[in-house]
Amino acid sequence: MLKKILEKNPYQLLATAAFIDLFILCVCWEWFISPLRPGGSWLILKGIPLLFAIPGIWKGRVYTMQWASMLILLYITEGLVRILETGLNFWMAVLEIILASTAFVCLLIYLKPIKKEAKSLAKMKAHQE
Repeated sequence: MLKKILEKNPYQLLATAAFIDLFILCVCWEWFISPLRPGGSWLILKGIPLLFAIPGIWKGRVYTMQWASMLILLYITEGLVRILETGLNFWMAVLEIILASTAFVCLLIYLKPIKKEAKSLAKMKAHQE
């Protein structure tokens, strides 16, 4: 099992870990750390889209990584908006920004050589025709 994990691209592993950590942060933040309403709020559901991306990122699916890199921008935006709050919400927002930015950068770094290869294949195909 460990050998299988170590064979994966480090950026893929970091992105997967960041998505998992961001999901845990979203649930904990809105459930019991600092919910908008006492006892939790419906904002806990904001973590659900992350669950759909995690298996695809873990398996290295390019399409999933592409849409996940757009999805993660919503979490960066939320963190930037909520960083203006005080107390514990400030620190939760900082953590959200760090995790979401890490995931975004790792996805882009992982996808860059794949996109470059696809472009060169398309260019070769165009020259052959």
